[in-house]
Amino acid sequence: MTQRQDVEKADLNANDIASAGPEKRKVFVKTYGCQMNVYDSERMSDVLAPEGFSATENVEEADLVILNTCHIREKAAEKVYSDLGRIRKVKEARALEGKDMMVGVAGCVAQAEGEEISRRAPIVDLVFGPQSYHRLPKLLNDARSGQKVVETEFDIDSKFKHLSEQAARPVMKRPPAAFLTVQEGCDKFCTFCVVPYTRGAEVSRSVEQIVDEARQMAAGGVREVTLLGQNVNGWHGQASDGQTWGMGRLLRELAQIDGLDRLRYTTSHPRDMDDDLIEAHRDLKELMPYLHLPVQSGSDKILASMNRKHTRDEYFRLIDRIRTMNPDIAMSGDFIVGFPGETDQDFEDTMDLIRKVEYGSAFSFKYSQRPGTPGALMEDQVPEDVKTARLAELQELIASQQTAFNASRQGMICDVLFERKGRNPGQLVGKSPWLQPVPVDAPEELIGTIQPVEIVGIGSNSLFGTLIAGHHDSGGMITGGVKEIAI
Repeated sequence: MTQRQDVEKADLNANDIASAGPEKRKVFVKTYGCQMNVYDSERMSDVLAPEGFSATENVEEADLVILNTCHIREKAAEKVYSDLGRIRKVKEARALEGKDMMVGVAGCVAQAEGEEISRRAPIVDLVFGPQSYHRLPKLLNDARSGQKVVETEFDIDSKFKHLSEQAARPVMKRPPAAFLTVQEGCDKFCTFCVVPYTRGAEVSRSVEQIVDEARQMAAGGVREVTLLGQNVNGWHGQASDGQTWGMGRLLRELAQIDGLDRLRYTTSHPRDMDDDLIEAHRDLKELMPYLHLPVQSGSDKILASMNRKHTRDEYFRLIDRIRTMNPDIAMSGDFIVGFPGETDQDFEDTMDLIRKVEYGSAFSFKYSQRPGTPGALMEDQVPEDVKTARLAELQELIASQQTAFNASRQGMICDVLFERKGRNPGQLVGKSPWLQPVPVDAPEELIGTIQPVEIVGIGSNSLFGTLIAGHHDSGGMITGGVKEIAI
């Protein structure tokens, strides 16, 4: 499963592509959930730009509204229907002004609900799953002709081919950090998860497709790429000579691309952390010292019930091996509390695991039943008030560990990739090697560069820094990425 974002957000990044064609239209894309959806939404904007669409933040002026949905969060489908109710009022108001608005529902809820969305929400003109967005122009034309479009067939190979064709187009300006999908789908079938049913079986892009897109990104100004997949470290792509590569070898290849100075990947499964990938965390200065490695529970009984196919001790041994290769790494994880059958002792086992691992950050959720998954049919569902209390206790522990990790960065000099202007005048916000945002007083021309910064303060989620004098060049990096200073 993918790493989740806590806040649903409108995807406002259309890569500033100029609209093509005689008719100028506006598209509003709302992105729910995971980083894969953020990537897909950006590619939707790419697909729509030649059709004359430019992005808008204002749904009231949109000629096309797309909800790119996620099925991971609790009551995900109901949230979509609630948003569609609000959009219906906007569509009706535009109709009174003689303006058309088309509405599309994309992503994993679209894949899972299919025709049900069209039945419950007649304002929806097209429903399409996560493997079909590259066909948006045709789907829009079909919808304009009066058809109710429901496109939920799995065709990941066609999607990957389209991504490669996009990468072959002329270089366009991109933000300093970007996502790159290398793998989709999941074969793990954890009993709580809908991803195998909404994204399909695991499919890996080829080495050539990935490297070509990464080169195009670097040529467009991208300095940091995060490789995406539902089970990203399970990627096994075919090279041009017919050999099959693993993630460690791919990262080593990407590290050779000029201008691409930072690499990350998410989301990983403990069963697919092989030796070569673990050693890459020792060998590659470009591979950032941050790893999201979900465990979900610290109880062997619950792990077995979840069909995770690993034990708590195996997870501990894996963490030890990773930290031997890179002692500075920040570990992140996912936790589900209140899975069916979870006792007080099972929960305590999870708390014990968290105390022993010491995470730099984590995502945590109350278990909720997903229709069609084995967990939804299990007995011994945990009462809601128990889940709520356990989640609060777990999140308090995680928050204290995150604060402690951030405090351990105080006084360091580290590389910061500046990505955007901050809230205050004269301030930029960058990203640390460990993924925290870092506000710094710095000139705007440093956006897109990597600069040495001294960490002079911490927040619950952020680090605060000061530029190191005399290093404001075009983006060189400190050797090794981190230095201690005497204080």
